[in-house]
Amino acid sequence: MLVSLSIRDFVLIEKLDLGFARAGQGGLGALTGETGAGKSILIDALGLALGARADSSAVRRGTAQASVAASFDLSKGHPAHAILAEQGLGDEDILTLRRMVGADGRGRAFVNDQPASVALLRRLGDTLVEIQGQMEQHGLLDVVTHRASLDAFAGLEKQAEAVRAAWRTWRAAEQARADAEAAAEAARRDEDFLRHAVKELETLAPKADDEETLASERQLLRAGSALGEAVAQALAELEQGRGTIASLSTAHRLIERNVDKAAGHLDAPLAALDRALSEATEAQAQLEAARDALEFDPARLEKIEERLFGLRAVARKHNVAVPELAALAGKMASQLAALDSGEASLKKLAAAAKAARGAYVAAAEMLAAARRKGASRLDKAVAGELGPLKLEKAKFVTELAPLPEAEWSEAGTDRVQFTVATNPGTPPAPIARIASGGELSRFLLALKVCLAKVGDAATIVFDEVDSGIGGATAAAVGERLKRLARDVQVLVVTHSPQVAAIADRHWLIQKTTTRNSASTDVLALDSKGRREEIARMLSGAEVTAEARAAADRLLATAG
Repeated sequence: MLVSLSIRDFVLIEKLDLGFARAGQGGLGALTGETGAGKSILIDALGLALGARADSSAVRRGTAQASVAASFDLSKGHPAHAILAEQGLGDEDILTLRRMVGADGRGRAFVNDQPASVALLRRLGDTLVEIQGQMEQHGLLDVVTHRASLDAFAGLEKQAEAVRAAWRTWRAAEQARADAEAAAEAARRDEDFLRHAVKELETLAPKADDEETLASERQLLRAGSALGEAVAQALAELEQGRGTIASLSTAHRLIERNVDKAAGHLDAPLAALDRALSEATEAQAQLEAARDALEFDPARLEKIEERLFGLRAVARKHNVAVPELAALAGKMASQLAALDSGEASLKKLAAAAKAARGAYVAAAEMLAAARRKGASRLDKAVAGELGPLKLEKAKFVTELAPLPEAEWSEAGTDRVQFTVATNPGTPPAPIARIASGGELSRFLLALKVCLAKVGDAATIVFDEVDSGIGGATAAAVGERLKRLARDVQVLVVTHSPQVAAIADRHWLIQKTTTRNSASTDVLALDSKGRREEIARMLSGAEVTAEARAAADRLLATAG
């Protein structure tokens, strides 16, 4: 709810700081003052902070810029929290929206002192405040809000959520079918190429490590001739003359026969000869194995190069790396298989989409039937409020109409619109088309009383809801405003002493005019000040003792 409003250099207001409620409190607040005092300026200033359009005319004459800051106490589950989180803005218990407009028409916006867009102010403002003014096209005057308002009034949130879930399932099924059809169509267009490519890849049978393995073997084979010659020379050196191994064997035998007689002096040489003989024998065996393995094979080299170059050529054709050919082969084979069995798959997906559509339609029809019952209850509830508000000849009708399938949505298959017939025999028309501003305000009050707990906004502003009425009708307006204020914070700009008397808090809007300037101020009234203001509202310019006595009676009755 609205906690405070700070205004600087806005139209006729030089400086104003208003406290509307302490955190967690609501109630009914009345704003009164003489005609032309600037009551609408206060509402316009609040609208500016909520993202309304503005230009340089909002800036007080002779100043550089106007600024308005509105602070709100947010309840724990308020939707503004989600918007703040989405935007990465600080989420605090008190939310402050600030707007500045320069004399050049340029403006800036802030959310909790962080720069923001006017569009964001407007999004947040829509969740915080409803301004029900004369011919203001928002809130309950916006047909977009009617369906959700009816669902909330009738307690249909769970059924509405079931419809939303069924809608999402249906759309997902339709998307899957459409994607499969598109893929099948693309595959059919490329079928000849696909079959040729699959056959070519099946012949190659590529593996992920083919290129690395083949390139390594190719390099080895190309060097095979030179390597073989080096190995042969090494073997020749070992075998030249008697041969290194034969010489080591003879030396080993001679030392071994005499080692016992040498008192340990031949132990180390014998061990060294033993190691040398073992290593030489191992080296010779390894060299002979290498000679056999490195034997140059032109046919093998040609075969390896043919496969390697073939793999690289196919990879270039498909614009992939050679290691990716194996995965590509699998993908193309799957596409071809899907093409071959695609008709059955498409039929299955089409059946799933049809079933999902049927489930959505069934859920939407159940919701529509429940809405019709809820609409009847809402119409009766609103009708009960109209008589005391001097709208006894008017008729409120919640119209429901089926939508063409192209307009179905997650909200259902029917359109909901609040309509009004102001005179007997006239057809109902959209509520926003009511000609009289005062009539419209009272209709909105009646409707809002019935929808008291519907919607996110914890603050509702009524601008001259009592226009053109008095006496018992004004008292009825005040009583309904008071009733509404049990659930939400209500601020009303009023000319009615009956409405002002029933308020929990009262502010007086005054305009001071000098030869060269005019300014508007707002005063929070105490009990004495309220008595004087209500007496003025009753008597006019001159406050009489009778007017004060009448004010006392009104305040006593309201209390």
